[in-house]
Amino acid sequence: MPMPLLTLFTAPKPFVDPHITVIQQNMLRNWLALGDQVEVVVIGDEPGIAENCQALGLLHQPGVHCNENGTPLISSIFALAREVNASPFLAYANADILFLPNLLKVLAAVAEEKERFLAVGQRWDVDITQPFDFSTGWDVRLREFALASGILHKQTGSDYFIFPRSCFREIPDFAVGRAGWDNWMIFKARWEHWPVIDFSPSVMVVHQNHDYRHLPGGVRHYRLPETDKNVQIGGGRRTIFTLKDVTHIAEDDVIKRKPLDWKSFWREVEIFPLTGLRSRGLGWLSFALFHPVKAYQEVRGWLYLKLRK
Repeated sequence: MPMPLLTLFTAPKPFVDPHITVIQQNMLRNWLALGDQVEVVVIGDEPGIAENCQALGLLHQPGVHCNENGTPLISSIFALAREVNASPFLAYANADILFLPNLLKVLAAVAEEKERFLAVGQRWDVDITQPFDFSTGWDVRLREFALASGILHKQTGSDYFIFPRSCFREIPDFAVGRAGWDNWMIFKARWEHWPVIDFSPSVMVVHQNHDYRHLPGGVRHYRLPETDKNVQIGGGRRTIFTLKDVTHIAEDDVIKRKPLDWKSFWREVEIFPLTGLRSRGLGWLSFALFHPVKAYQEVRGWLYLKLRK
């Protein structure tokens, strides 16, 4: 069997909650339907993972390292995914994400032009409560369903990351399923001067909506203490980059520089000392220049904590 083009991996939640189970089983069947060019790897030790992988004939990688709260670590998840084969490209996606087959065509087009890059994109939020039919013609049905009933998510959410194997070899011990680490991925690519390519114009990505009952106290992930730690070990608030910080777009299989309006132009000016000159000190000063009120509030909060000690 030829080597796959892409290793697509994830670390699912427990297959316990009925709705989460449906969502994650849809995800597994969808990724399997992408064909032989994709190796699907499911990572973790949560209840139900092994059984669902066995039922679908998918590769399961147990033994993921966790933090003190039992949350799997992104560093371990990525390391385990690298072990299964030597595919030229890797992709992490959340376990509620569905892809369309043209993902591979766009990826191949990018690979012809760029040696190192990070591909990201917006998602379509859709309510799916039943098993989806992935028989012949599933891609047309999924696209039509998403366009008819879905909502394009804002550029604040990042649910998948595609990159060459040579990139992201070292990653901090972020907690999966918490905020901050996904922003760091975009920041890291900009820091390394890798193109950050927005696949949104060419690739439809579907997010299956869910609640947050699986998290402690049902609190949204960005309000948990583990999110604060993710931000801290990622380098602080200056590393909170979003899809607005891409450098290129993939449009009709053609990779183009992102056009700059005035807002994005001044954003590039603001972050240049950080990403262009690689100076965290100058990056903070630039932030203070562009956002004096926020900078003042940050300094005041920092001083308050220092004086309390």
